[in-house]
Amino acid sequence: RGKMLSLEEALSETTERMRLSCGKGNKLIFIGNGGSAAIASHQAVDYWKNGNLEAVAFNDASLLTCISNDYGYEKVFAEPVRRFAKPGDTLLAISSSGKSPNILQAVETALGLGCEVFTFSGFDPLNPLRSRGRINFFVPSYSYGIVEITHLSLLHAMLESHMAARQESKEKVK
Repeated sequence: RGKMLSLEEALSETTERMRLSCGKGNKLIFIGNGGSAAIASHQAVDYWKNGNLEAVAFNDASLLTCISNDYGYEKVFAEPVRRFAKPGDTLLAISSSGKSPNILQAVETALGLGCEVFTFSGFDPLNPLRSRGRINFFVPSYSYGIVEITHLSLLHAMLESHMAARQESKEKVK
């Protein structure tokens, strides 16, 4: 939403913002469709299990089918965000195309609730998701495989950075 950051700056700032948010008792919320849903689920588990950060993904089959049936698929993530997100939570929105209506609605809902948003998109540089987050990670490729594996790598890199900083902090205390 403003200035361009180097990849190192973007990774560092995003990691720090997530750490600060969770340090205040907030949580990370990961969302995505298809392959991005698999990334969202995988990272939510890794962030809480390995990173000791509260994290969730709204990919439960019953939740997805219930919300889709009752509210429409475009609200499949917006409704859980509306119900469970609190001001200060962090939404990580993952969409290869950056055009998925359900992802875009969830982002708008999260922003309206006072959540911080970070986006991960690809394909068209003018995709609407790319301009919605505090920091927007964009992969300049139209290949799903390239975009998805890059998003996964970025999220893993942030988690590894967080874990290294946490370990360093523990060692200083000793």
